[in-house]
Amino acid sequence: MIEVMAAVATAKAAFSAIQQGVGVAKDLHSMTGQLSQWAGAIASIEQADKMINQKPPWYKVLGGGTQAQAMEIFMAKKQAENMRDQLRELICHPAVLGPSHWQEFLKIEAELKQKKKEEEFRRMEIMQTIKEWAAGVVLFLLCLSCLFGFVWWQTR
Repeated sequence: MIEVMAAVATAKAAFSAIQQGVGVAKDLHSMTGQLSQWAGAIASIEQADKMINQKPPWYKVLGGGTQAQAMEIFMAKKQAENMRDQLRELICHPAVLGPSHWQEFLKIEAELKQKKKEEEFRRMEIMQTIKEWAAGVVLFLLCLSCLFGFVWWQTR
């Protein structure tokens, strides 16, 4: 499962590094490490939203334990939107880098998100599916053994 608060902390740290770099007029390509961290953290928040709010696992739905996580994700998404707006204003400012650099930033961010989605999130989805199937099989076997135990007890 994605740790949302860790992703927010990573995004904030990378955001401040990007702000400092843009403030001294560094080229966006020279800040690829920070951009990668920031985009990865934002992608993690979006993936957590998808996994918890849009497509929660069946056991979370039955247990009803998604409200606190949903609120945490909502707040993280709002912080991410705020950081994105601040970055857009900073990068697009004519005295700093200019509006053309924002398109370059969006392109780099999209590439990094796609890469993370292909690698890490696919692995997480597979592990989640394995866990769900394993829990389902264990639950089925438990019910089946209870049924056989009850039938055996009745026939004795």
